[in-house]
Amino acid sequence: MKLKRLISGGLSLVALVAVGTTHASEVVATFSGERTMQTREFDVKGPWILDWRVTGEYARDMAVDVTLVEAGTLQHMGNVLKTKWAGNGVRMFEESGRFFFQVDSTLSEWTLKVEQLTREEAELYKPKDPNKLDY
Repeated sequence: MKLKRLISGGLSLVALVAVGTTHASEVVATFSGERTMQTREFDVKGPWILDWRVTGEYARDMAVDVTLVEAGTLQHMGNVLKTKWAGNGVRMFEESGRFFFQVDSTLSEWTLKVEQLTREEAELYKPKDPNKLDY
């Protein structure tokens, strides 16, 4: 009987932890490729994040350059990622609208994920201090 209560209580604790660690961000769009291309358009409201990952077998020759473009006017909103190295990262935006990415890729595989955030989630994102290194 005690074992049954212990197991039941342990499962309840696991369920509470699982519910407590979920977040409300919503994936709006995911794009991936290994060549230069224009992604499909996506609608998003600020705040949102770009979660990116770049890989490649030719470290000295690879490059990825990603530009955010406003779909209706084709206005260049800015360069959002430029790297010659494999890696990953997150960048937050406050702009709302209909956009697409222009991706220029050389010998690289890339993934771009657009996630809608709540205001509360956006408050949790803090830029890294460039003077503080993680080892």
